[in-house]
Amino acid sequence: MKAVGGKVYLIGAGPGDPDLLTLKAVRALAHADVALIDDLVDRRVLEFAPRARVIAVGKRGGCKSTPQAFIERLMARLAMRGKVVARIKGGDPFVFGRGAEEALALARAGISCEVIPGITAGIGVPAALGIPVTHRDFAHGVTFVTGHSHDGGGPDWAALARTGTTLVIYMGMKRLPQIAAALRAAGMPASTPAAAIQHGTTQQQRHVIATLATLADAARGAELGSPALIVIGPVVGLAEQIGRIGLERRRVA
Repeated sequence: MKAVGGKVYLIGAGPGDPDLLTLKAVRALAHADVALIDDLVDRRVLEFAPRARVIAVGKRGGCKSTPQAFIERLMARLAMRGKVVARIKGGDPFVFGRGAEEALALARAGISCEVIPGITAGIGVPAALGIPVTHRDFAHGVTFVTGHSHDGGGPDWAALARTGTTLVIYMGMKRLPQIAAALRAAGMPASTPAAAIQHGTTQQQRHVIATLATLADAARGAELGSPALIVIGPVVGLAEQIGRIGLERRRVA
């Protein structure tokens, strides 16, 4: 897997728990000369990049962030100098992670780039809580959506409410009351099970399970903030049963 000359590995670090890093990601990190790491990635993953110079390129909603154009230029410049660059991103780099933008920028610069997928938060975080995003009795599909778009707008919540799929919403906590109201106005039952999960899969994980009608108040009462994931759909109702069974098995082990 060792790169010849300059190369960029675009690595998905998973939803939070460093143990969810893939073996392929671990092997790539071992070859890295430089590691460009996002703010939300657990720093323990850097244990697998023992010889890399670490550069933090933080991005967090509501906080000062490293400009995207700067990150892309930096990756290209380092690779052109013959460096092996590990660009480490939370979740999966191609799921709301701007990974495609970075891969395109590298392609335009003629730089070798290998994408190493990661477990996206939209699957890993609900699963850790006992929520399957699909279930043949409750949800025939799942829709991943961001709570806001690049231009500051939002998705067509009415259309999403009609899909009948589990909704997994990234970056939606600030607009949770408006999202819930829009889905209810579109006909989604107020009693639909819903959850908000902060710092999913980590030791700091906190969550609330409620209904579409009560989720915003429950999240506010629990003082949940970002980074958090919102899950809406009947499958959320399985969390208590599946989560309890998993906890009992861990205790026995």
